[in-house]
Amino acid sequence: MNDRQYNAHTGGYDVQLLFPVLFLVGIGVVMVYSASSALALKKFGSDYFFLKKQAVFAIMGIVVLVICRHLPYRLYRQLSYPLLLLALVFLIAVLIPQFGVSAGGAARWLRIGRFTLQPSELARIALVIYLAYSLEKKGDQLKDFSVGFLPHVFILIIFSSLIFKQPDFGSVVILGTLTWLMLFIGGARIRHLVATIVALLPIGIYLVMSAEYRWKRLLGFLDPWQYPSDEGYQIIHSLMAFGTGGIWGAGIGKGYQKLFYLPEPHTDFIFSVIGEELGLIGILIIIGLYAWILMRGIQIAKSTEDAFGSLLAVGLTIAMGLQVVVNMCVALGLLPTKGLTLPFLSYGGTSLVLNMASIGILMNISTTRRA
Repeated sequence: MNDRQYNAHTGGYDVQLLFPVLFLVGIGVVMVYSASSALALKKFGSDYFFLKKQAVFAIMGIVVLVICRHLPYRLYRQLSYPLLLLALVFLIAVLIPQFGVSAGGAARWLRIGRFTLQPSELARIALVIYLAYSLEKKGDQLKDFSVGFLPHVFILIIFSSLIFKQPDFGSVVILGTLTWLMLFIGGARIRHLVATIVALLPIGIYLVMSAEYRWKRLLGFLDPWQYPSDEGYQIIHSLMAFGTGGIWGAGIGKGYQKLFYLPEPHTDFIFSVIGEELGLIGILIIIGLYAWILMRGIQIAKSTEDAFGSLLAVGLTIAMGLQVVVNMCVALGLLPTKGLTLPFLSYGGTSLVLNMASIGILMNISTTRRA
């Protein structure tokens, strides 16, 4: 039985996606424990607190991946507007004190029973599905400003406004970049896209300068060593972690910066902990696995004849790629500090489960294409 028959008739999995993803998830579980054990022991009385939860998230993610792998991706055409509405309701609910959960001065989480959900993560996938459906549906009308461009920007503005109120400026930038790239790939007029950048640039500058904490964060990014105890603190200790790791790393569990020096070592700055404990070799392996996943996603998008499937694949790949690049650049001091997780590696159920769902959808597109 050849590869095409196997995928069509026995439900085969795209191992070129499955292998690197499971490898990253496994590394993530180990590194979450290493990065969080001291913090968990001090705060919850058990160094296994975050490890247990991350292991549960990983199992849930694998189950969701399998479900999405076998759920026909064309079904998301019918689900595009319900998912968009669900994400909108969650983004509104998180701003209501009775439902939203605040941490670090930001209300980004929604409590549902015993679980917490980060609506901005769901909004990202919902936006990708909506854009893929809308761009395919409108086809040649994409050149028309009022039909092919304005409605998509309108949805982006609604989502961005709600996320900005959390506040989460980083996710707003991710959504804006994602929408711009999907419109570009979908066939929107270049002059409309360029005009959007020109119009939004001064607004972005104003938003940065109008909030004192954003302006200080920018100053800390430009010269962290001048603000070692406040704005530049995170970047300095992140860079110290990479410097300590060298080529081979200090060894798993032997990192120093995670011991109450580096903030959020198991979430936003887990890449720094990996750099310290696994060194340059470990970092190169991680980057290689991500590159493998992203290249495979682009290959699936390019070889899918169905416009919706192709746009959905490229949107999910871009969304994941942007999150990876931004998180790594923040850890390396190449971008101002933003609260974004590293897919498959950082602690967090919403991010891990929804990224696994994205991989399952990509696998279904790949298998359907081969069938």
